[in-house]
Amino acid sequence: MNTDLHESFQHMIDESLAVGISPEREQSLREHLDTCAPCQEYLSASNRVIAGLGGFSFGVNPTLNARVFASLSLPAQHLQATQPSRRRWVLISVAAVVLTMGGSFVDLQFGGLIASVFDIERMQVRHGLLAFWIVPSLCFLLLFPLLPLLSKAGTHQEERIL
Repeated sequence: MNTDLHESFQHMIDESLAVGISPEREQSLREHLDTCAPCQEYLSASNRVIAGLGGFSFGVNPTLNARVFASLSLPAQHLQATQPSRRRWVLISVAAVVLTMGGSFVDLQFGGLIASVFDIERMQVRHGLLAFWIVPSLCFLLLFPLLPLLSKAGTHQEERIL
């Protein structure tokens, strides 16, 4: 007989012993077992293993559960302690606003002076300050209020994985 067919019936035997199978599949399995000695041996061996496991027991230390929870909560507490405080996020956001306003002020007040010193057009100074000062400051300004939310979402994702 084909080994793939034996494997499929052996999987069916495992499934019937573990969770049960539909009546149609059970009838098909019984018919196969009536004519197949290797599958009968497999069923007999599986039943002996299950019976042997029924007598297998062990005692668990009652404090094990508490120690496992303590070992899992310790890294979580450490992670929470290393998270920046709300006050720190506000200060960083204020610094980003100050930098953005400072870049705009420099552009408005000293753009002409900078252009004349470096012998370039005022519009080039304005584009340079916009590209290298104001836009990055605005990005930080918009990013910093989102960081606590993003870090909390990452922490919750890690908790789901654990």
